[in-house]
Amino acid sequence: MLAEIITIGDEILIGQVIDTNSAFIAKELNKIGVSVYQITSIQDERIHLLNAFKEASERVDVVLITGGLGPTKDDITKHTLCEYFNDELVENAEVLAHVEELFAKYINNTPISDINRMQALVPSKAEVLHNANGTAPGMLIRQGEVTFVSMPGVPFEMKHLMKESVIPKLAAYYKRPHIIHKTIVTYGMGESAIAKRIETWEDELPSNIKLAYLPNLGKVRLRLSAKGSNYDELASAMEAESEKLYPLINDIVFGLEDDESLEEIVAKLLTSKNLTLSTAESFTGGKIAERITSVPGASSYFKGSVVSYATEAKINVLKVPEELVEKYSVVSAEVATAMAKGARELMKTDFAIATTGNAGPTKGDSNAEVGTVFIAIEGTTSHFVQEFQMGSTRERVVEKSVNKAFELLQKEILKM
Repeated sequence: MLAEIITIGDEILIGQVIDTNSAFIAKELNKIGVSVYQITSIQDERIHLLNAFKEASERVDVVLITGGLGPTKDDITKHTLCEYFNDELVENAEVLAHVEELFAKYINNTPISDINRMQALVPSKAEVLHNANGTAPGMLIRQGEVTFVSMPGVPFEMKHLMKESVIPKLAAYYKRPHIIHKTIVTYGMGESAIAKRIETWEDELPSNIKLAYLPNLGKVRLRLSAKGSNYDELASAMEAESEKLYPLINDIVFGLEDDESLEEIVAKLLTSKNLTLSTAESFTGGKIAERITSVPGASSYFKGSVVSYATEAKINVLKVPEELVEKYSVVSAEVATAMAKGARELMKTDFAIATTGNAGPTKGDSNAEVGTVFIAIEGTTSHFVQEFQMGSTRERVVEKSVNKAFELLQKEILKM
């Protein structure tokens, strides 16, 4: 069973707004066995919309549309849907009552206008989907075997409609296959090296199970996908293949994508062992601390961070000896180690992570080549520092280094 997602809005096409809606919709559809055949972004322009609707209906079973449902003249989705389905707009009393209620309850000092009341106009052939979080209703229209669903482009409004209305209705309308994914997250080895290591296993995969490599800045996700009519058989086959795969990559596996992130795994380790952590970050600019504090309950083990971006901050706050900087440069194993020791002593923690490096585009206070990175882990009984070459693109250097820092920290904690 196939679906197409159509996102409407000039703001997407000029890069002013990132299309996160399609990713969410695709994931929700996949859960019920609906495969997305195509994602299309188009202008708020009548001919483009009409052509997109027609072409999509010839390719797929379900067409999901987001955007273009506002009350202003540039939002023409409802009018174009009427033209496409040879329909007309009619006022829906329930939608009108909802719009008036929202204005009375939440929009202070702004009286409802005729423009706002126009949100209650919907195609007569449409089934209205209640939008509890906004004024623009969702709309569902069936044409033969094809179902069209139109939803607002505001993400939190669209998400509520997808979960509460759209997914249940599609599940009731269509008989769908089962789709199962299992994504194994690995760190510390490149895509080609992993592929070589598991080549024999991959060649022997059953025809209904596919493997995809998803590399991303220091980690590679291995996604196994299976599709078929019998869920139990698919799940059993997926588990059997996973059991064959794990021994081949056990040293680089850090969990499943849908289970826990690497920072969550580290958080559990620190909590279970009653250990504390601090960070001293230079070129990573607090991104390690940001990921740590994104995990609920981080205050129980994370004591704080020093973002010592400038050399003076390393010397004055972390007490890095000035002679180390002069002798080895600010981007060095010696300075990284001193930063980690300084953070651990300052915060009185069991572990400290430190990063120093040259993320580019210029060399800054060091002669180290762009992409040169040192990561140090200081523990109560262990001391670790390692040099890495993370590439030449600033964002890539930073993100890969953050991932590597968590990977190294986990390994050091597990030694205790």
